[in-house]
Parts: sequence; C-alpha cells; structure tokens
Amino acid sequence: MLLAIDVGNTQTQFGVFDATGTLVGDWRLSTHRDQTADELGGHIRSLLQLESVAVDAIDGMVAASVVPPLSAALGGMGERYFGIAPVMVDARLVDDLPILYDPPEAVGADRIVNAVAARDKYGVPVVVVDFGTATTFDVVDPDGAYLGGVIATGIGVSADALFQRAARLPRVHVAEPPQVIGRNTTGAVQSGLFYGYAELVDGLLRRIIDELGVTPQVVATGGWSATIGNACENVDRIDPLLTLEGLRLIFERYQPNV
Repeated sequence: MLLAIDVGNTQTQFGVFDATGTLVGDWRLSTHRDQTADELGGHIRSLLQLESVAVDAIDGMVAASVVPPLSAALGGMGERYFGIAPVMVDARLVDDLPILYDPPEAVGADRIVNAVAARDKYGVPVVVVDFGTATTFDVVDPDGAYLGGVIATGIGVSADALFQRAARLPRVHVAEPPQVIGRNTTGAVQSGLFYGYAELVDGLLRRIIDELGVTPQVVATGGWSATIGNACENVDRIDPLLTLEGLRLIFERYQPNV
C-alpha cells in the first residue's frame, strides 16, 4: 500500500492507496512547522489504526511539502515508523513535465503534483485552482508544459486578516450567505468573503484564458474548493483529492528517477 502525504502551510493531507490504485482513506491534520518525525509518525499511525488500515502493509511513501522544516521530518518519519524512505517530489523528479517557470525549482511541489494529475486526468490545456492557505492557479499549456500561474491570498487568510485588523467586525464562518446584500454584519462579511472571492477567482480565470488563447479545462482542488468552487462560473470541475491522486501517479511513474 502507498502512503501519500501533501504538507501545506495550514493543513497536511494524507491518504492510502491499495495495490489497484484505489484510495482507501484520506485524512487531514493541522500543519505545525516545528513538528518532529515522532509527532508526525505517531499522529499518522494512530489515524491509520483507527480506520483499521494495516500499518505494516504500507510499503511505499511519497510526499510533497511546501514547508521546508518538515521535509527532513518526513524523511525521518518514513524510515522510523514505516521502514521506508519517502519519495520527495520536486521539479527534477518529474522529467517529462517541461517547466517554463523561472527558475523551475521555484515551483512548489504541490503545484507540480497538481499539474501532473490534471494533465493525466483531464488532458491539456488545463488550469488548476488550488484553494489552500494561498490560492494558486497553475496553467498547463496545449503542449503539456507547465506555463506558470498566479498566487493569490487564500480565503481563510483573508477572513483572519479582516477579523484581526477591523476591531468591530466579528470572525465569521466562511459559507455562502442567503443573499448578496447582507442584512446584518455577519451576513455582510460572509457576502464579501464568499462572493468577493468567487469573483476574484472568476476574474483571474478570465484573464488567464484570454492570455492563453484557448479554452482549458478548469479544475478546483484544495480545502476550500467545495465551499467556493461551485460559485465560480469558470470552474468546470471540483476534485478535492487531485493532489493525492497526483502523488500516486508520480510515485508509480517517476520512481526510477529517484
């Protein structure tokens, strides 16, 4: 079985695939930059055991991390708790994805994984909108090359900043409000966050599509994709597990490059 781990700035998502490539379970943990290999290993093993996933059956591990301090911890965790060295994703590993970013090694591992998964699953051209701590837009052109993208502030970060910087505004749950015109302060803040963010995504996608010159598939993924994606007119598909599936593809396809 394969353990796939995506370490983001706010959350760490991981899943287990069986020998047929079927995802048998997925989980999310809060990301803490100072976590040790023992803390990561203990949390992950406990969650696997709670769901009756046989820890001893894990014989492969692949990871993408945008938090450098945790990359070493992942390596130590894999060897100590699962007896395997993880395959760590970077631009050098995926040798059949031309990266036109400058410099190529600056592309986050999660963005490479999403590009590979979307290219394989949906064809090209394709744009992935990943709703995480930051909202990233990643563009794969008609030739299958990673063209670049956009990095915008994530909706959770926006909500936190509004609460922290505006003394009289309450912290609100980000969700679709009953109407655009808020009839109270909570409704007004929810509307600004939800609809304002949907329009930000749609506006950037319109500009990306105009610049690209062809109409791509647009796939939304990430922790906020199910909340915001359905409100975006230019999003074609919502695929919350895209990154995990991309990690599996990379492990199966590019392991010889390690």
